[in-house]
Amino acid sequence: MQTATYPASSSDQDSKVDGYMDRQPEDKPDSPAQNQTSDESQDQSSAEKGSSNNVWTSGIPAALEEATMTQPAPSTSEGPQVETMQSMQQKEVATPEQQASSNFTDKSVASSSDAASRSTENNQYKNTGKSIDNVRDRQMRKSRLTQLLDLQRKRIRPADHSTKGRYGIQDFGFLQTLGTGSFGRVHLVQSKHNRLFYAIKVLEKRKVVDMKQVEHTCDERYILSRVQHPFITILWGTFQDAKNLFMVMDFAEGGELFSLLRKCHRFPEKVAKFYAAEVILALDYLHHNQIVYRDLKPENLLLDRFGHLKIVDFGFAKRVSTNNCFTLCGTPDYLAPEIISLKPYNKAADWWSLGIFIFEMLAGYPPFYSENPMKLYENILEGSISYPQYFSQASIDLMDHLLQRDITNRYGNLKDGSMDIIMHPWFRDISWDKILTRKVEVPYVPPIRAGMGDSSQFEAYATGPTNYGNDENPEFSDIFQDF
Repeated sequence: MQTATYPASSSDQDSKVDGYMDRQPEDKPDSPAQNQTSDESQDQSSAEKGSSNNVWTSGIPAALEEATMTQPAPSTSEGPQVETMQSMQQKEVATPEQQASSNFTDKSVASSSDAASRSTENNQYKNTGKSIDNVRDRQMRKSRLTQLLDLQRKRIRPADHSTKGRYGIQDFGFLQTLGTGSFGRVHLVQSKHNRLFYAIKVLEKRKVVDMKQVEHTCDERYILSRVQHPFITILWGTFQDAKNLFMVMDFAEGGELFSLLRKCHRFPEKVAKFYAAEVILALDYLHHNQIVYRDLKPENLLLDRFGHLKIVDFGFAKRVSTNNCFTLCGTPDYLAPEIISLKPYNKAADWWSLGIFIFEMLAGYPPFYSENPMKLYENILEGSISYPQYFSQASIDLMDHLLQRDITNRYGNLKDGSMDIIMHPWFRDISWDKILTRKVEVPYVPPIRAGMGDSSQFEAYATGPTNYGNDENPEFSDIFQDF
């Protein structure tokens, strides 16, 4: 059994909307133009050190250069594959002389070869699906993918599946703190039985009750107890003592995708496609099983030791059917306009967040960013987006369809559901069956050197209290009877 993890819940904030200032990256630009000066100085410094250190050109920072692929490269007969960051680095990297003469961040000046390549790609995009052969091929691919997705969608545990009673505090050795939140903390632990590593999320019952998060906490346990998907964290069991709730989950050694994105500043397009594809398959699975996630963002996406994503933190996830949601919750940059407007909303809000996620991976910042939270909400409601010049036409078209203020026109919420996104030309070089079965080569493998239980990809936290296990005078046992 492979173990993978769960970092500190970013939804454990003092309000139902995740902390705004906590999410801001260092030296975050308001727009590409405002970051021009800092980018130029950074490129000049990189040119002096060597072209391989230019994170904007190579798509991968020098700190990650030692990370190597552990999986063999696929043969050409296996169909289209997502390229690795390293292979793209070799293709995209410029010499120091080239960087000095034309800074990569000067988006208004593009090389003739880049312009020709972008023009060719845009022409291919415009012609996609126009011929009869393309229409037939699209229909065949759609039928094949629908059958594949239907098989995965049916993998769900029974509604009466129980997580309580399997483990106790005596079954684990607590090693260190992986993260903290308003309700508690997350610990790296090792099983005393199989010697494998897990992450235990510890929530203080009184804080959960005082902050009126009982329903969200119980929904998180219920949803994770039922879902079974390769890109969603596994809940192995739950238990409680007098004052705390414990959730035993995967430990994903690779850390947060957010940390990798900040090191790289932004991802090459093919890398962004890979991570977006895994997220799309997970959201499709959740939506088919009547679950809305409501908190998609890079901080809630972990990398396992093989470089695949795991969606974590289901504190805002909710079971829905034909009913709508009304709660204002999520992360400000990723909130859909209908949520900000306090209107009833549904699973379409997750597809809006997907559009924000794709934009942030490609640009390094969310599309409606503002240091003023109220201005941020105004930008979202206005819906005006300024796309960087290096965005491809296909990616812009996809984001335009996802970031639709009118949910009746938003991709993912139309007749064909997520298939409109999956079949979009931006993903034409993605082998979806290989993505779902995890047989595609990943763009980045975390540099795990200490073997199982390596937590080097997580921030260091002061060791917190581990005096758990007191069963005297239990609190709120009737409320959390399923734990």
